Amino acid sequence: MTISHDQQSTSSEIDASAVIARLEAQVSLVLRGKPEAVRLAVVSLLSGGHVLIEDVPGVGKTTLAQALARSLGLAFQRIQFTSDLLPSDVLGVSIYRQEVEKFEYVPGPIFCNVLVADEINRASPKTQSALLEAMSEGQISIDGKRYALPQPFFVLATQNPLEYVGTFPLPESQLDRFAMSIELGYPPADEERELLLSGGVENLLTGLEPVLSRTELESLRERAREVKVAEKLVDYMIGLAEISRSSADFALGVSTRGVQSWFRAVQALALSEGRTFALPDDVQRLAVPVLSHRVVLRSGDGALSASRAAINALVASTPVPV
Repeated sequence: MTISHDQQSTSSEIDASAVIARLEAQVSLVLRGKPEAVRLAVVSLLSGGHVLIEDVPGVGKTTLAQALARSLGLAFQRIQFTSDLLPSDVLGVSIYRQEVEKFEYVPGPIFCNVLVADEINRASPKTQSALLEAMSEGQISIDGKRYALPQPFFVLATQNPLEYVGTFPLPESQLDRFAMSIELGYPPADEERELLLSGGVENLLTGLEPVLSRTELESLRERAREVKVAEKLVDYMIGLAEISRSSADFALGVSTRGVQSWFRAVQALALSEGRTFALPDDVQRLAVPVLSHRVVLRSGDGALSASRAAINALVASTPVPV
């Protein structure tokens, strides 16, 4: 695909990319050696989506979530998901007040801008499902009444691989609410050494200050929605989704919500790199983090690594529009 000469980055786009780079730089002070994971988390935030971070324990999942939350200048809460956590522990509960002879709703920790849901797959399916309405509609329902959540509302959830003891797999409906799934892996040896010598992540997290205001975040999200995506790229994305829906390799293909999240993420990635237009590389780069957790393979153990490989193969076998 060729880009015309009039599609050039303006000074405003350069300012946007500079603000985004400042946010990524601060988060990277804590999560060493993982620039792509940080970029994907920020892109998801700018696209208005939620992030699921899956990896083995101890590689920085919660660190990434907390560093991003602390850098946004927004109200955030951290909930440790456990097997005995109840939906009311997340959403809140109605309590009868005898002095006024009526029930009064006491909001739960979900009433924040950034919710860090730590080890979400250790909670029961009933508690996991408490987030469905909040993540898709920005509101919750309690005792027949609806309560709007503060905006922006952004969920950063972490989970351990399913083979670990005491985990419950997230249902497809829950997974589809996450704009991206991100894996971290172990840091490079030199970065890990530097982190140890600096005193560990706890000290670094405590010292983080907000680098992005609510107004700036809202402005960046609006700018992301203005990024141009050529019709050929849209057709390319829809074509890949349709292949996954009809392929014998997939029991469940990419949903319509998945394609929409992909489109918005492509816009946000282009903005973060100072462009007003999307490229085929943007679409391909985001295919795995946006789509892999949404599909189900007909064979295998259901591991996310197998889905990532399948999406990679799908993208590699589909010609890019020119």
